Amino acid sequence: MPASPANDHFDLLVIGAGPAGIAAAVTAADAGLRAALVDDNPRPGGQIWRGGAHLPAPARQWLARLDGSSVVRLQGWRVFDAPEPNLVLAEQNGATDKTANANPALAVLHYGKLVLATGARERFLPFPGWTLPNVMGAGGLDALVRAGLPIAGKCVVVAGTGPLLLAVAAHLAERGARIAAVCEQAPRSRLATFAAHLFFEPGKLWQGARYRWAARTGRFLTSCWPVAALGGDRLRSVTLRRGSRQWNVACDYLACGFHLVPDTELPALLGCRIVDGFIATDELLETSLPGVYCAGEPTGIGGVDLSVLEGQIAALAVCGKTAEARLLARKRRRRLGFVHALEQACVLDPELRALATNETIVCRCEDVPCAALRERDGWREAKLLTRCGMGPCQGRICGAAAEFLFGWRAESVRPPIFPALVSSLAWGPARQTQNFSAAGALSENSKETP
Repeated sequence: MPASPANDHFDLLVIGAGPAGIAAAVTAADAGLRAALVDDNPRPGGQIWRGGAHLPAPARQWLARLDGSSVVRLQGWRVFDAPEPNLVLAEQNGATDKTANANPALAVLHYGKLVLATGARERFLPFPGWTLPNVMGAGGLDALVRAGLPIAGKCVVVAGTGPLLLAVAAHLAERGARIAAVCEQAPRSRLATFAAHLFFEPGKLWQGARYRWAARTGRFLTSCWPVAALGGDRLRSVTLRRGSRQWNVACDYLACGFHLVPDTELPALLGCRIVDGFIATDELLETSLPGVYCAGEPTGIGGVDLSVLEGQIAALAVCGKTAEARLLARKRRRRLGFVHALEQACVLDPELRALATNETIVCRCEDVPCAALRERDGWREAKLLTRCGMGPCQGRICGAAAEFLFGWRAESVRPPIFPALVSSLAWGPARQTQNFSAAGALSENSKETP
């Protein structure tokens, strides 16, 4: 039902429907705020809370609370620009300019306060053969299996770094996959230090032990990583290196991810201060912009429990419940040691910079080889002369790789931060858009089953 953009106003707008975003939106709605939750996935939960009946009890509880709340859910919408203060533009996934003419595909969302819970993505490092079919991100393969990809009987190598590797290996094994190996690039000594820290987090220690047991058929190798993926029409085998030894392992899938990179494009576009790649916040998670808060992985990679806690802190601060927010903030401070320990455990081995040969594609969108980038002095020059980072993913894949390989960092973020329709980019104050408060495609009491 078309309406004026001025009518699409929320006390709190939460961007990102992962654990942090859900906790923030539900907490705010419970306090009486008119809250909206925007996410580009068709269902809430983000990357970590997928799987329906297979989810842990806390996830099911939060999703049930969301279902029973007054939160306006804009699922399948992606925020691509913030042209004015207290306003963002979102576009419906799968829309075209033809459908936009018949049914508006653009949402103009005004807000009083904003919580950014944009999450994180996997870091991929290029190596020969990494573009072959069936070479996937660890989290990506896990998501496909949860969505129905048959994995039973398939042989899988899981490689990279971070606790996601064991979690993915365990889930794939539970679905019938044969885990050939779990290859962690970090040395055993560093993992031992991290494990010692987990004695202060017994729940995580038990979870890690359970994951390792579930994936027990595969060898767990430290200081080990893939150097090549081999095959023609698809992956047939992977070459692994551990020290001076190299060997081939036949497999159907290689699930490979080198820890996580926070999604900071939207916070950067808004002007939030970024320190060492993460969004800087105060104790109550307010960013350098008054009224704009950040929760979850963009403040530091700390896992689902910390993300939920931060979502609640941010929402309580927005609601003016400062005393309650500070109580949870003290609990958060005790958990920040885990964030630091995880960061130290996942430091990438410098030898990984030598994986990419001159012919290895670094930017998959624009087919830019490593040799073309080695001739450049920085990210800006590489973009101008090779188009690296200018494809549909807007540098989300090659940007993190280039940062590790060459020490480059993106100098600026420009709108749109995702590909958008021309009709959406032409938005102006007089444009008529969809009103999400009205009866129609969305309801404040949406009962979609996660």
